Amino acid sequence: MPKKLENEFAQITFICRNFGQYFSLNQLLQYMPKELSKRTLQYRLQQMVKIGTLFTKGRGKNSKYCLAAPLLLMAGESPRHYSILPLSVEALKVKESVSLPIPLRKPVTYKHSFLEAYEPNKTFYLTESMLEKLHQLGAGAERGRPAGTYAKKIFQRLLIDLSWNSSRLEGNTYSLLETEKLLATGEALPGKHVAETQMIVNHKDAIEYLVSMSEDININSYTILNLHGLLAHNLLNSTACGRLRVIPVRIGKSVYLPPEIPQVIEDGFRTIVQKAAAILNPYEQSFFLMVHLPYLQPFQDVNKRVSRLAGNIPLIRENLSPISFVDVPEEEYIQGLLAVYELNRIELFRDVFVWAYERSALQYLHTL
Repeated sequence: MPKKLENEFAQITFICRNFGQYFSLNQLLQYMPKELSKRTLQYRLQQMVKIGTLFTKGRGKNSKYCLAAPLLLMAGESPRHYSILPLSVEALKVKESVSLPIPLRKPVTYKHSFLEAYEPNKTFYLTESMLEKLHQLGAGAERGRPAGTYAKKIFQRLLIDLSWNSSRLEGNTYSLLETEKLLATGEALPGKHVAETQMIVNHKDAIEYLVSMSEDININSYTILNLHGLLAHNLLNSTACGRLRVIPVRIGKSVYLPPEIPQVIEDGFRTIVQKAAAILNPYEQSFFLMVHLPYLQPFQDVNKRVSRLAGNIPLIRENLSPISFVDVPEEEYIQGLLAVYELNRIELFRDVFVWAYERSALQYLHTL
């Protein structure tokens, strides 16, 4: 087989592994290099079907493809190794890197240059097409109304969804129905760890704070510290709630070492807040916070929870659909952050963010 053809087959196979189920020609095409035309890709898929690399069903425009099981489960890997999210080629490469065993990943420390390189309204983590897509998904009829109007309309659904999904991403074992009951009655579920119950109750208090204060709330140190105080209540020592950390922390299952010097943490936190506040686009602002707050790890714990709720501030304020992480797989979310921590690469986390926002926006579109 010619080397060029072999490389094309390998590339197609690599991308196909991301789907884990039947997919169409057009779905695959959006992740292929532009130099590979639709007609060429269609011919390559037909060749791969003939040699048994792919299965197919349907005919013509309705044709769907799926990798043969031995390739899909290559080297005995679990199906959960493959994402249900549509990931870009760059994101797939990053995912492969952070999926390596820890001994094969090089330990890294905090790089202030990653934050310094970002210039608000000049640097964009989200592409123009992504921003346009997010705007079409999230912009509702409440634009121009007082801040928080939309969030107040969907408040009960948002409260349950965001409390549950944000807690779920932390390993909380409460189900959606159990979370709904807890928020409605305030009664803990028998058999659940007290910290899990407290985590959900704290989300409720933090979300109520964001929505009730939406007309006055801004991205500043006061707001972020308040969010941490609410989310960490009864989960951390009272001296650590709402305060920047002064002790070292470590990230589980990662080779990333966050900064340890209090002055570095304080300076980084101040810079994050200042740059975030200067960003004009609410979606870019949201994503920036979700990237840089966890990367710095300014608090003793609860950093990711703070970032998820802080990322909703510009969305709630602008009467856009909030992001509640509906259906987001924990593995992809964590791997996206690992790529930020260890590689300073945002492509995987960005794909997770965009997909998560679409799921959330569609959820609330049908709530009203």
